[in-house]
Amino acid sequence: MNWFTALFSRTLSPKRATKPAAEIPTPGLHKPFLCSKPASVSSQKYPLALLKKLAPLRELDDIYVENLDQQTLSYTPGSILFILGQQRNAIFYLLQGSIEFQPNSNSRYIVTDDSPLAKLPLDCGNFFGATAVAKTQVTILAMSGKIIQMWTNKSREQVYTVKLLDVELPDEIADKRFFNSFSKAYRDNKLSLPSLPHVAVKLKNALLGDIGVKEVVDIIQIDAPIVTKLIQIANSALYAPTSSITNCHDAVSRLGLDATRNLVMGISMKQLFHCKDPKLMKIMQSLWKSSLYVSSLCFVLAEECSGAVNPEDALLAGLISNIGAIPVLHFAEQYPDDYPDLEKLQATMSLLSPSVGALVLHTLGFSDELVHIPMHAEDWLYDSGDGKAHLIDIVILAKLHSYIGSQKAKQLPYINSIPAYAKLKNGKLTPDFSLDVLHKAQQRVHTVMGIFS
Repeated sequence: MNWFTALFSRTLSPKRATKPAAEIPTPGLHKPFLCSKPASVSSQKYPLALLKKLAPLRELDDIYVENLDQQTLSYTPGSILFILGQQRNAIFYLLQGSIEFQPNSNSRYIVTDDSPLAKLPLDCGNFFGATAVAKTQVTILAMSGKIIQMWTNKSREQVYTVKLLDVELPDEIADKRFFNSFSKAYRDNKLSLPSLPHVAVKLKNALLGDIGVKEVVDIIQIDAPIVTKLIQIANSALYAPTSSITNCHDAVSRLGLDATRNLVMGISMKQLFHCKDPKLMKIMQSLWKSSLYVSSLCFVLAEECSGAVNPEDALLAGLISNIGAIPVLHFAEQYPDDYPDLEKLQATMSLLSPSVGALVLHTLGFSDELVHIPMHAEDWLYDSGDGKAHLIDIVILAKLHSYIGSQKAKQLPYINSIPAYAKLKNGKLTPDFSLDVLHKAQQRVHTVMGIFS
């Protein structure tokens, strides 16, 4: 049975499948499929020019894309394309019409063929993150789900390319003098890279060996601001303390060695976001605030994942997700007559910082898992594999959530349609569980931000 046959092998009768949207139940994982059979199915091949407008096909090899199997599916109004929690067997793109999505019992949204979202897969997680109902006559392009794995493999390969200092600048900025100079410094390994404070480096190296609380305290206590912050964190609501503590030893004992290491790294990170140029410093401060918010979201999401990801690991991962912007701004500070206006600098920083961020973390001796964070943090179609939530999934979800309400959000996929979303709660999607959990946890988010700001 091929993937197209499997896609339609378990459907109910058209009468039941085409209930009005309001009457559609919202089943959890492993419930019977209720999706409609398409009114028609065609093996029509679309030209490469059309396919290359779609993500992630536009980033894949032309020959590979041309040889992908394609099916064109037509649905009548009221048809159910797929169901929340149903296992995904193909990637769907909306070519014509309008579709309503129901990610849970309380929310709905509509995607139309003239929306930027029509260039993205309707859903690319292992399990569908919403129930999809045709509002009009709908035409769908169905392609093999393997394209997500192909894109993920390509994305992973780019991380190893970064380590070899062989990254091309995007075409849209390659003609700018500042960025050509930056690219040359990058390739020649002559960028001014940030370095961690002495205490953070010493603690990170010491914990590679077998040491205890006393040795950790001896390292930390020479930095009074870090000690003060650790005690504040240990006494915060994040760790539900039953009694107050007043010294470094008790703080480290309560937090644990691994959490202490990550928290010290996080506390130290703020010192890296600094420039002497007042205009560039404003950008640095904005980046730090953004990193802090993403980090706080990461911490809360990790807590909701029932032990799949350590919250302190997630907190640190969120803080370093924007670290690649630091060398870019420092380079601009070195060459004030060369860098473009601030608006263009900020717009293109997002293109440069992923590669540079991986280089920075690699140089600082961070783990491979953390080195990958800047490269994939805004790679919305990235699939970490094996169906479980990983650190990168938490960061991707936090990053995407952080853009909700901004202008950028209009160009981004809905959060329930990406691979990382299906990893929450070990893939057990229910109508009541979505990123609404973050809205309910604003107090915890504010607590984390208050500690590190």
